[in-house]
Amino acid sequence: MGMTDPVADMMTRIRNGCHAGLDKVDIPASNHKINIVKVLKTEGYIKNYKLRRDGKQGVISVYFRFDKNGENVILGIKRISKPSCRVYVNSKELPRVRGSLGTAIISTSKGVMTERDARKAGIGGEFLCEVW
Repeated sequence: MGMTDPVADMMTRIRNGCHAGLDKVDIPASNHKINIVKVLKTEGYIKNYKLRRDGKQGVISVYFRFDKNGENVILGIKRISKPSCRVYVNSKELPRVRGSLGTAIISTSKGVMTERDARKAGIGGEFLCEVW
């Protein structure tokens, strides 16, 4: 039986890895998850990621970033749009996470991007998650 929400599984693995103080977590790969991880790297929430091909779907290794006190940079990550209840926003309704201290990740027709990039492009899309 397949997983109903692979993106939520990815976020749970990241959240659990952060709380456990791990250096990295491994996540089953998909193009959508790779695009989300690229946004996390661009925004500075993770140090790096590597995609390993294993002859099946592949594995994404996500390497966490820590601040000067040894604390994980990701304090929280929350899935918003779910398979049972999709959440879409237009360009005028794009959310601000924690007073713009966090980042909302939006899946648009131009690809996965932050709410700031979507606001600049004037497009909306599916509100995937928020990270702070």
